[in-house]
Amino acid sequence: MSARTEILDRLRSALHDAPAAPDIPRNYRHESGKAEDELIELLSDRLVDYKAGVSVVDEAGVPVRVAELLAGAPSYVVPDGLDERWTAQAPGRMVDSAEDPLSVAQLDAAGAVVTGSAAAVAETGTIILDGSPDQGRRAISLIPDHHICLVRARDITGVLPEALRRLDATHPLTWISGPSATSDIELERVEGVHGPRTLDVVIIR
Repeated sequence: MSARTEILDRLRSALHDAPAAPDIPRNYRHESGKAEDELIELLSDRLVDYKAGVSVVDEAGVPVRVAELLAGAPSYVVPDGLDERWTAQAPGRMVDSAEDPLSVAQLDAAGAVVTGSAAAVAETGTIILDGSPDQGRRAISLIPDHHICLVRARDITGVLPEALRRLDATHPLTWISGPSATSDIELERVEGVHGPRTLDVVIIR
């Protein structure tokens, strides 16, 4: 008898009279029922509360707003699948791809990163990246000190179950709720420890 078989036999023996697991009730909210304008307002409120910057623009206004947010950055990173039109007015673009990834030193030297997003949860103020071509590798959204994240209004959900239905759990998911921050033992807030110190969200109607 192998050690694995022996261990499993012992577990079965110990659990033979264990009660059956009860059914888990699934009576939580699956949808918020909120209109798009309400979702944008709620998400914006949550993000501002988390000390993130928020802009709401139409598609035509994205390049102008992104250029304004990138003013002063000598260079910035974008994933290779991001729409080039959105950064057309901002010089200093550095493209990161799976075939030709930027080094950690290059990412650390970049002034900012611009990515898309997979979904957002208005009620919790959470933005989710799933590694799609317009979002790129997880590293590019964590190493630069300034993250500019583009969120389409149609991708904003009210509650978490709505967002989960849109996601593929096999993808590398990054969940963002405001700029990176932590507190020490004296509860002094420190920003930028585990990711970008500054988060700007551009919501596209």
